[in-house]
Amino acid sequence: MFKDLREFIAALEAKGDLVRVKTQVDADQEITIIQHRVLAAGGPALLFEQVKGSPYRLVSNLYGTPERVRMVFGRDPQEIGEEIASLKDELMPPSVSKLWGRRRTICTCLDMRMKTVRSGPILETMHEPPNLMQLPVLKCWPRDGGHFFTLPLVHTADPVTGVGNLGMYRLQRYDDASTGMHWQIEKGGGFHFKQAVALGKPLPISVALGGPPALTLAAIAPLPEGVDERLFAALILGKPLEVLQRKTTGHRVSSQVEFLLEGSVAAGDLRREGPFGDHLGHYSHSADFPVFRVDRVLARKDAIYPATVVGKPPQEDFYIGNALQELCIPFLKMLKHAVVDLWSYAESGFHPLVAMSVRQRYGREALKHAFGLLGEGQLSLTKVLMVCDDEVDVRDFYAVSRALREHLDPMDGLHLMAPTAQDTLDFTGPAINFGSRLLLLANRGKNSPLRPAPPPPPNPGEVHSAIRELRAFGEGVLMVQVPKGFNRDEIQKVLSEHPVTKQYVLQVVVSEDVDIRDDRMALWGWFTRFDPYLDIHPARRELAGNKLVMHFPLFIDATWKEGYRLPVEFDPDIEQRVYDRWNEYGIPL
Repeated sequence: MFKDLREFIAALEAKGDLVRVKTQVDADQEITIIQHRVLAAGGPALLFEQVKGSPYRLVSNLYGTPERVRMVFGRDPQEIGEEIASLKDELMPPSVSKLWGRRRTICTCLDMRMKTVRSGPILETMHEPPNLMQLPVLKCWPRDGGHFFTLPLVHTADPVTGVGNLGMYRLQRYDDASTGMHWQIEKGGGFHFKQAVALGKPLPISVALGGPPALTLAAIAPLPEGVDERLFAALILGKPLEVLQRKTTGHRVSSQVEFLLEGSVAAGDLRREGPFGDHLGHYSHSADFPVFRVDRVLARKDAIYPATVVGKPPQEDFYIGNALQELCIPFLKMLKHAVVDLWSYAESGFHPLVAMSVRQRYGREALKHAFGLLGEGQLSLTKVLMVCDDEVDVRDFYAVSRALREHLDPMDGLHLMAPTAQDTLDFTGPAINFGSRLLLLANRGKNSPLRPAPPPPPNPGEVHSAIRELRAFGEGVLMVQVPKGFNRDEIQKVLSEHPVTKQYVLQVVVSEDVDIRDDRMALWGWFTRFDPYLDIHPARRELAGNKLVMHFPLFIDATWKEGYRLPVEFDPDIEQRVYDRWNEYGIPL
């Protein structure tokens, strides 16, 4: 596999899948608009050779297609996961013939380690004091709080055990020697920092930019807490990861990275960070976060700065996240034999919607696996979990919608949990890091209903003059587009009484800026803009014993509300300038 960023760039260029942009571009929003247009067209990776105000080149859109992500893995990610997961069954009990037959896979696993080397390209230049203002750091969106590192590989070590963690956390550049450190909830680096604070020590930080593409994928992967992502990178590489032992931080860092920022964070050193247009397609909260004090910057000669852009899906993280799911799902199935498949919907931003299929061996077994899943690492931040039977393709939302129509039972299929911890980037709850969860069980059971498929929805005007558009999203979900200032109670009443619309289990109401005819945008508009506890309004509530039963149809208010974060939009003047200059960039689409 690719030992560094430059090998990957060379391979893409040899395939005709990279364009060198030779004209000068601005890191302030111009690159964002260029990349969005190129990615939407399935276009190439982009190497910007002249970035205004910086001596360094910038590369982006490296992972903007499934094929380019697959190049990093060397084959389909699912094959890697299945090959390793299968060792458990195929080698038990072990024998010489079995071990020999799986020698290739075993050797790959044995290469999941780090190899310490004495020198590497990252030692070619050093800037002390640091010079962060010279780096071509992006300002992606007009309302961003500043310029942000968007592909930083942040390394920390447990201050007690020394076990490493590699994560990707955005860094807002403040000046030549400091950035924000946006540690979201459930992040390993944040846990290390809390331990360091308890010990009364600053936490050393190493931030790598570039290096083996496998490092980038590993930093994003949802690995169990305590598993060092650098070992996972070695697995993808198929060979040990070459690292340097740094006396300055005590860290072992890849010798092949393009830039290395070294410094620390300390208790009580906070600064306002954000807002930032993130992968949920909205500006995330501005809040106080630790300050990363940078002591020095190491760089390769003629270093290349890597960047990405996020926003409304799909973006690069869409393809990376889906590939990592493919790789990790075989391990989940190995641990939970009744789980057939699991899929986090990238269209929703991953955490907001997860669907799981279960082969039940006894009544209500699906509930056990659902609660188990909601206690697993980053999956514990799932906002809505939909559970179906084993024959349902949970990667197809239409199939999931049909299962909801056929088997979702209001008496025992709905589980609303509040208050709970929530993804830091989710803005729909009562406060940052807080919200609620919804579990929907659409499995067959002796009491589960089997409702007939409803007819197609009528014309919007036949239901209410304020409804802009109606659309069936599969057999169980009715999408409803309404204008700003709509009367919620009035719309819910007409939808629950109309002979056709009342037959849909879920009635999801979204704002005018959501194109409900586009499947991706429908999922985005729905799951990024509602909190289950606050925004679900059943047709009727009933107290059955100690259980609150919510009767169908469920009216879900997924409209944009005052207090919500604004959706990201381009600056129209800069967007027009990009279109006017398009021929200068030399990017064929």
